[in-house]
Amino acid sequence: MRIVDIIRSKPVTFSLEVFPPKTDDRYDTVAQAVSALSFMAPDYMSVTYGAGGGTSKNTVRIATEIEKIHHTTALAHLTCLSSTREEVRGILGDLRDNGIRNILALRGDQPHPDSGFPVPHDYRYAYELVNDIRAFGDFCVGAACHPEGHPDRVDPKADIEHLRNKVECGVDFLVTQFFFDNGKFYDYADRVRAAGVNTPIIIGVMPVTSVKSLRRMIAISGTSLTPRMKTLLDRWGDDPDSMAKAGVLHASEQILDLVSNGFGGIHIYTMNKPQIASAIRGNIGFLLGD
Repeated sequence: MRIVDIIRSKPVTFSLEVFPPKTDDRYDTVAQAVSALSFMAPDYMSVTYGAGGGTSKNTVRIATEIEKIHHTTALAHLTCLSSTREEVRGILGDLRDNGIRNILALRGDQPHPDSGFPVPHDYRYAYELVNDIRAFGDFCVGAACHPEGHPDRVDPKADIEHLRNKVECGVDFLVTQFFFDNGKFYDYADRVRAAGVNTPIIIGVMPVTSVKSLRRMIAISGTSLTPRMKTLLDRWGDDPDSMAKAGVLHASEQILDLVSNGFGGIHIYTMNKPQIASAIRGNIGFLLGD
């Protein structure tokens, strides 16, 4: 099913993101996590795409299992910065042949000079990938948006103009980078709509369960911490069990506020932790009609 049709068919949707294994010997562990997550009956599940395309085969494989074994709509991520157009066409063909019809088109992060990943320079921006996906076949295409601004752009107006251009290339829905300040998101959404972008926006929610991993993600994304989040980290950051519980509660309350303000597309960045996603699902079940 097309994700844009799913999110337009109900006021609140609940979806989950997983990441594929970096190595084949970890495949069974990830597959077990995917199976556990699928029991939560998400509206769809997304599968990330490793740096430099290093996990592209496992992205396709996991997405295929989600569709064919767990009977859940799959959203395959596809990044382009480290790929040639020929490689992208090959992956699109693999996705099509395996019945995957939803793609999240991303530029991807700039590889570190010492990473060993090549930069072919076939692509510079995600809109170029969107164009190629549209030319290739009938996919439902999503793209990213950044409520606190793209880390590579300092001008908020230019950031929204870039988003508008990307949407005009054929984007069906948007998924946000994670954020903790809903007020900043509401302001961003107003500016996006004022720019004439009426594409559905799905909210990416990150449950904070580890201070170390959060710091790493913030360094990449530029996401800011609210005073409340700082307080939680200061109080519970050295106690992993308590931090996980506090992170679940914070994410659940953030979701309640988002849905109450009319943003019902909720996408959980699970980090392949079914127990965390399940706890959030339990807290917000009434929003989903349980």
